[in-house]
Amino acid sequence: MNKYLKTFLHRGLIFAGFGPIILGIIYAILENNIETFSLNGIQILIAILSIYMLAFLQAGASVFNQIEHWSIPKSMLCHFSVIYLAYIFTYLLNNWIPFDINVILIFTLIFIVVYLLIWLTVYISIKLISNRLNKKIA
Repeated sequence: MNKYLKTFLHRGLIFAGFGPIILGIIYAILENNIETFSLNGIQILIAILSIYMLAFLQAGASVFNQIEHWSIPKSMLCHFSVIYLAYIFTYLLNNWIPFDINVILIFTLIFIVVYLLIWLTVYISIKLISNRLNKKIA
């Protein structure tokens, strides 16, 4: 089995269980604070399965950044695509956002901005750390 696929599956399986746990905590908070909050069994099942898959894909997608023979733009595009599709599918499936082109465009814009901010923060942090380590070695 390809080592990257194996890493993707391994990371996904390790971290996927955290999504439904966080979902359960959020639903418990909502139920305790909103009198009219209620979900049926199908809604809960869909939410659990979709959040499990979201967490699985998000954890596994980090492998794209470790494929050394890929350029940064290629790995970033693959990572972004998997994460974006997982989030938009999950949000639409659970009716957390309506299936409306304007709402989807707003969601997409916010997602892109947040993704880039997080990516740049991580990239700059790693660059600074590697520069400090390189100075210690030299």
